[in-house]
Amino acid sequence: MSLSELTGAREEGGLLEENKLFPMDDQPWQGHWIGPSREEPVTEHAGLGARVDLHGFSRTMMRTRFRLDVVPPTAPARMTADSRFVLFVNGQEVSRGPARSQPHRLQYDLCDLSPFLQEGENTVAVLVTYYGTANAFWQPAPATGRLGPDAGFVFEARLGSTMLVSDRNWKVHRTEGWSLFPATDNHTVPRECVNAAAVPANWLGEGFDDSSWEPATELAAEHIGGLGRSRPPVAPYGKLVPRLTPPLTGQIIQPVSIRAGQAKAIAGPCPDEPGPLIAKILGDSGKTRSHAEYPISITSSADSWLYLELDFGKIVAGFVRLDVEAPEGTILDLHYRERPLSPSAPAPTGAEGMRYIARGSGDTYESLELAGLRYIYLTVRAPHAATVTINRVDVREHTYPWQGEAAFQSNDAQLDALFLAGIRTVQLNSFDAFTDCPTRELRSWVGDGVVHQMVHLTTNADWRLARQYVQLADSPRPDGLLPMSVAGDIEHSGTFTIPDYSLHWIHAVHNVFIYAGVEAAQPHLPTVERILRWFAAYTDPHGTLSDLPEWNLVDWSSIFTTGRSSILTALWGRALLEFADMSTQSENSGSARWALQQWEAAKEGFESFWDENRGTYIDHILEDNPQPAASQAAGAAAIIAGFVPAHRLNRVAEVITDPRSLVVRSWIGGDDGDYDEERIDQQAKGIQYIDWDVHREIVRAQPFFSYVVHDALAAAGRTDLIIKGLRSWQQFLQDGYDTFGECWGWGTTVHGWSATPARDLVQHILGVTPYRPGFQTVRIAPRLGGLKAARGVVPSPAGAISVAVNAAQLEINSPLPIVVVREDNEEIHLPAGTHTVSMA
Repeated sequence: MSLSELTGAREEGGLLEENKLFPMDDQPWQGHWIGPSREEPVTEHAGLGARVDLHGFSRTMMRTRFRLDVVPPTAPARMTADSRFVLFVNGQEVSRGPARSQPHRLQYDLCDLSPFLQEGENTVAVLVTYYGTANAFWQPAPATGRLGPDAGFVFEARLGSTMLVSDRNWKVHRTEGWSLFPATDNHTVPRECVNAAAVPANWLGEGFDDSSWEPATELAAEHIGGLGRSRPPVAPYGKLVPRLTPPLTGQIIQPVSIRAGQAKAIAGPCPDEPGPLIAKILGDSGKTRSHAEYPISITSSADSWLYLELDFGKIVAGFVRLDVEAPEGTILDLHYRERPLSPSAPAPTGAEGMRYIARGSGDTYESLELAGLRYIYLTVRAPHAATVTINRVDVREHTYPWQGEAAFQSNDAQLDALFLAGIRTVQLNSFDAFTDCPTRELRSWVGDGVVHQMVHLTTNADWRLARQYVQLADSPRPDGLLPMSVAGDIEHSGTFTIPDYSLHWIHAVHNVFIYAGVEAAQPHLPTVERILRWFAAYTDPHGTLSDLPEWNLVDWSSIFTTGRSSILTALWGRALLEFADMSTQSENSGSARWALQQWEAAKEGFESFWDENRGTYIDHILEDNPQPAASQAAGAAAIIAGFVPAHRLNRVAEVITDPRSLVVRSWIGGDDGDYDEERIDQQAKGIQYIDWDVHREIVRAQPFFSYVVHDALAAAGRTDLIIKGLRSWQQFLQDGYDTFGECWGWGTTVHGWSATPARDLVQHILGVTPYRPGFQTVRIAPRLGGLKAARGVVPSPAGAISVAVNAAQLEINSPLPIVVVREDNEEIHLPAGTHTVSMA
């Protein structure tokens, strides 16, 4: 399968250029914030910290009509909402947004309405979702009267010489057709329940009668000094920011297998959520399923329910689509799974799925909430004996578009498959932000995203999301550290964080510096320095980090960070060097000097962690007593921090990858393929059971921190050990899955932080990286690591770079000047163009 088939890659595309639509910098908004009416907020108008109650979840329909004598060649429009919107013109979907962001820097979308307009009557319709409670990807704004506590929408479009704007002339209707199932555990992705009979049919079109709807309310600031403003910029959103990333796209994915059957109605109390309900049915109906094809017609009644199992053959992410014929009141429950559901599997506890209640006609529906899944389990419950027909259940994927035609091929087909799997894994976690997994949380974790970012930079010609990740996460707490997850419930809560995630984010800033140049990184350097100085407060007399509070995750592997921590010190050391590099290029010598002083002190103190007998670095020291536990993470982090003397590099690389001593252990991973709640509770209480030989064995890094391990091996000149390590990822590509799982032996089946093989094969094996910050010249330093030959295509700002290498020669076609670095570190400088270089 090619990359274009895998990702839907295209050579061109993306957002409309802002300056082709509006002179945004000098044109004020003319549209008003509008929404449904609401009782006056109970608040003092001074609003000095007064609390305004949020409305709670709702969906509001908004419409306006207008007439055009001539359709203009372009009709640029911009719009945004709190929380989300779907925009339709004459019944056709045009845009979804806004992209994930914090309320104070809310983004707006740009689009051209012209292709959807017609001469005569036109209708613009919008469905605005207000979540009411913070979830995985949205957090409420601090309300200022009418703005913030309820649904809001602002819109304007240029139609030739006139402007169409949101104002009180629009019609609005808060519908009761949607509700949400309660959130379960810490998984706060909304799961919808749709009562189609309560959703006005054909409300998107021209002929719909909206005369009974109320006029829109113009939402104005009511705080002291707000002056009743209802047009942006206005608190709590401030100056709206144009969307930085392109619209999401995707193909329609059909199930590869459908099995159908009938089940007896559940006797007694019936679970009210799709997951538990379907698990209960499965226990009674597992033997009745048989192969089926669309359309599927069956008689269903209060005593007999239709049951379907759909297998899409791989993980998909997008919107589930239904087309059914059923009497009004028929209930369709859909339960989403990444692994098969069986009577022996743990019963699902929540509403990972959707409920649709038929209106009796026109029952075609596309979910509004994005989901990741491989399997859909569906039950149909009719209110009386009737024939129910399922014409279609499929998924419209909705992920970030890949541009260009990145490629990697070698004499090893397994490695080639890992390259494509790494891209697919990241694409299924690339939306309006990088996420951990589409099948569970959809949160934007600050540390995870560094791996996604590196895969984008090395395989996608569109780097906007790679830069947006850095921008979105640049949202520090008052003390300078970043939240562990941003633009959602965790950041909104102000809870504890993962300190080392801020250090991975600094590495991401440095990646932007290397690939896009110093100017792209400069806006983030003040936050970088604040983070580093937060860590500096925890330096001990040895210059190393000791007794750091909060959640020092590092990895899901069983590592130790208490007392004096080698791993945290080394990650801080890498970040200090990267900050010094960026500060020097920014002509900030004072900050660079401070960072290098901290690094020198840490390097000197780091020698305390060296274990001469084992040839690597231990995890930690307690009360001046070195502890025997050692991990891959400790040795690898020491190398990438620059703390390891040159004469030790090879020894450390070999010790931390020696299969005779490596063990896989996790403080919280279960033996049944999922998290172990008992172990999680024990770790929270400081109970850590050691079931390996800490004097001899070394704990292997999980897939996430393996990116650091592979960087360390490359720095040590041991790409052969990277190749050997990459083969472990093959364990994920079984039973049709084409993505990488979360951890060795447990966790989700599609976790973006595990995708380092795609990046490794480009940067470390083909050896293609920027020669200097800004990627004006390409550095090509192939290190085959035991492969006979490899070739690839790598994106750059100037276009694709093609490389083919074997033991004898290197062939290059590059639009950029080239620096070839041979095995002996000799540099060969070449102009842009096509070249053949001897590698013998």
